[in-house]
Amino acid sequence: MELSAPTKIVFILSVLLAVLSLLPVFGLLVPVIGAYSYWLLVAAFVALAAANLLKGL
Repeated sequence: MELSAPTKIVFILSVLLAVLSLLPVFGLLVPVIGAYSYWLLVAAFVALAAANLLKGL
């Protein structure tokens, strides 16, 4: 299995999701994000992992 580099769009999207998930940890109270913080971080990781595993994503 060969890994490929993610596209810039997927990389930026996963970084934005990860940063959004960390906002409640640093004390920025965002009620909507706070409840789903863990799942946003999981989604960021899954998007980045899928982009590495699937060529052209």
